[in-house]
Parts: sequence; structure tokens; C-alpha cells
Amino acid sequence: MIKILLSERDFDYEIQALVNSFFPGHTSRIVVEGTDTAAGTEKLIVGVRMSQTEILVWYEFNGQRAEKSRQVSGEQDFHKHEGKTAHPYRTEYKNQLKKLLFQLLSDIERSKLPEGMTLCIPVWGTMTGVRPAKIPMSQLLEGKSRKEIKEALLQEYQCTEQKAELCMEVARKEADLLQKTDYKNGYSLYIGIPFCPTTCMYCSFTSYPLARFEHLIPAYLEALKKEIAYCGELYRGKKLSSIYIGGGTPTTLSPVQLKDLICWVKKYFPVEDAYEFTVEAGRPDSITREKLLVLKEAGVERVSVNPQTMQDKTLKLIGRQHTVAQTKEVFQMAREVGFSNINMDLIIGLPGENVEDFEDTLCQVKQLNPDSLTIHSLVVKRASRLREIMDDCGEVLESERAWRMEQMLALGEKFARENGYSPYYMYRQKNSAGYAGSSGQENIGFSREGKECLYNILIMEEKQTILAVGAGASTKRYDSVKNMVSRVENVKSVTDYIERIDEMLVRKHFLKGDS
Repeated sequence: MIKILLSERDFDYEIQALVNSFFPGHTSRIVVEGTDTAAGTEKLIVGVRMSQTEILVWYEFNGQRAEKSRQVSGEQDFHKHEGKTAHPYRTEYKNQLKKLLFQLLSDIERSKLPEGMTLCIPVWGTMTGVRPAKIPMSQLLEGKSRKEIKEALLQEYQCTEQKAELCMEVARKEADLLQKTDYKNGYSLYIGIPFCPTTCMYCSFTSYPLARFEHLIPAYLEALKKEIAYCGELYRGKKLSSIYIGGGTPTTLSPVQLKDLICWVKKYFPVEDAYEFTVEAGRPDSITREKLLVLKEAGVERVSVNPQTMQDKTLKLIGRQHTVAQTKEVFQMAREVGFSNINMDLIIGLPGENVEDFEDTLCQVKQLNPDSLTIHSLVVKRASRLREIMDDCGEVLESERAWRMEQMLALGEKFARENGYSPYYMYRQKNSAGYAGSSGQENIGFSREGKECLYNILIMEEKQTILAVGAGASTKRYDSVKNMVSRVENVKSVTDYIERIDEMLVRKHFLKGDS
């Protein structure tokens, strides 16, 4: 256990995330000075003292103490929790604090650490957020030079050369695509279908297995259509950039239900004017030729056929009820129907899989030749059923597992580049399996030129309003003047969504100022 002692509870999330990234496998707790009543059993204490004129950081373990300090500008106390604002100095103060703490912890001599503790220097430096490309992408759109931005990644944020290069490559791709699509004057539409054939062991999204909840689909679609109609009227006359139907698994709907839903969307939204229309078809065991034909005839341009792995043993273990052979069959079917933009999702770190398994998966994916490929790092929650399965599989220590996943990620990136794919969007997940985030594992979308998914960029980098409908959907309203996002959440439960649909419409009232 690590104790993080703060002079005040501000920047606590960022400080804790940074400290955790240095010490894989160890938990930490935040304590404000003068309030700690727990027994002092921590192996390591990290302290941060903030004031208007100075930042002081320090650590103590095994009778040793080291500290670093930095004088700050002495402007108003914009760093204070009670005075939290979007003032630029607050960001500057936070960045100076995190850089100082990073440098302090980086200087720890590993040989002197308490027994059982290991130290890992985070390859993403002080960038603890889930969107590492957001800052450089925004700066590119503002007109800053690539050299200046990269230098900031290396010096201000302490990223490694490799991660800075990856970040810049993704940021350039994002900025180029956004500038082609008039994103500033538009909005995007997300439609959630929270039903799945089964619930995968690793899944953290809202999903309802078809065997138990299929009877709710008609009522759910009626409620969804009501929300679509309301939001369509609310945004009538505004420019629609992209549509994304996700889930869950949208293709759990029947062909008739899919056709009816898309016709309803077209009735209330200018679908024909959108830059792209994606349906995350997803699970191969839910996709049929008839459904693909419905999507194609309705004007859907991009679909996903997501195997996650091309190893039958793993598919069975994680609760996927399709085979590798079915994945290949469905993919070819989508090509035959006429889809020229097909994405495939893969997950590294699935239970029981080694580097050789992932290499074989990539070889089989190469034969299918998808237009884009997204590689995800597995997230494992401590108390999840998946954690139990991984333990039963005799998984190695977390540090060894993280190293194996790093090898897989490097292998995936090498495969993508050798086969004509470039990284175009990226995000990091909290609690990714392995080094508690310090190994730099990220989820990366790779694409052939012109086959990128605009929606993926917009939802990740928060540069446009995302109007989201359906159970568990989260609408993000982007204020370009303040450069801020405000959210409104729909209830996650399907039954609650059906029963409280009028309340969901009331929640959307905050969008009226946009219409």
C-alpha cells in the first residue's frame, strides 16, 4: 500500500494515477494532511504540498526521504479546489506539479525500494488521461508547428520518443480528417442497441443476453423511436456529420427491425448528408446475409465484424458462441453484399493466449484483408469472473503478463504498418491488464487511407456534439466557445428506459439552445 499525502484535495485523481503508474501491482490511498487516522502500514509515502508560490513533492520509505520543489508564478490560486476554473494558469500549474512529481519518482533507486516493490517509468510520462492525442491534435488545429508540439510531449509531458511519435502521427491523422469534414458546424448521432447474443466475460458495456431479454426488444424499439423523433425535431436544420449504431450488438435485431429502425432515423435526420454511416454489426453469430443486405440497401457504408481473436479455444472460454470459421464466412459475405469498408476488432491479453496465438490471429486476419483494424488491450477488473478464469488458466504474474501484452501490441503495430494500415485514433483505458497503466498499453485504430471512422475521432477527442439515444447512451454537448463538454446520461436499464422514456426526453432539454 502507498499513501499519497496531499496538502489539499485538488488534482488528486491525476496525482494518484501518476503515482500508481510507477508502481505496478500496488494500491494507493489519498490522504489530506491532518485527517489520517489509519495505522501507518504503508511501505511508501508520497507527499505533495501546493501553495500559491511553491510546489513541494517528496517521498519516504525505509527511513529515506527525498524532495523536490519548484517556484510558481504566484498568480491567483486557480489551482485551489474551491476556485476550480478553466483558467489557463490552472492547467499550467497542474502540468508543473506532475512534471516535478514525475522527475522525483524517476530518480528513485530501485535497489533501495522496500521488498516486493518494483518501479516502472511510465512511457506516457505525465499524461495520465485516456486521450493522449487530444492535446497535440487540438494544437495542430490551432496552427502550432509539429516541431513545437512534439517538443512539448517530450519535455513538458516527459513522454518517450516512441510514444511522442505515435501520438503525433495519430494527432496529424485526426486533424487532417476533421478539417475535411466541417466538424465545427455539425453534430453526430449515436444509437444504442444494448442486446447481445450472450455477454462476453470481459465486457463492461451495457448488454442484455438475447435468450433472457428478447421479449423486451419491441417495447425498447418503440421507446427508442420516440427519442429519435424528439431529438430529430430538436436538431432539425443542423448539419449531421456521422451516424453510428452500436451496442451491445445491433445485429441482434431482426432484418425487419433493422430496416424499420433505419427508415425511422431517415425520417427525422438528414442521413443522406452525413459524411459516414457506421453499424457495428459485431458478433459474427448475429450476422446474416439478409441483415447485411438491409444495411447496404439503407445506405450504411461501414460495418464491423469483430472476432476479438481467431483462436477457437479462446472464443469458447470467453463466452463467444461463434467459431473462427463463422467469422471468415460472415466477412466474405459482407464483401459479397458490397461492403468496401469493413473493420475488425482484436483484443490482446485474453486468457490463455500467448504471443504465438496472437501472431496466428494476425496471419488469419491478413487473409481476410479488412479495411481497418482496431487493437484493444484487455481490461480486467479484480473482482470479475474473467479474473477467476485467468487465474484458473495459470496466468503469469502481472509484470510478466504486461510484458507479454507489450510484445503483442508491438506485433500488432508492426503487422498494421507492413500491411498498409496507419494509426488514426487512440485511447488508453483505466485498469488495463498489466502494469496498472504504466506499460503504455493503449487501444489503437489502424486504417487504410480513406477508410477511417470519423465518429471514432469525434467521440474520442470531444470536438463536436454527440447526440446519443438509447439505454445507457451518453450525450456530449460541445461548447466551442468555452472548449468544454457537458453530458447528459440516459438510464442504463432497458426496463427503466422503456418505462421512463418521457424523462429521457426531458433530460434532452439542455440541447434546446443548440437548435
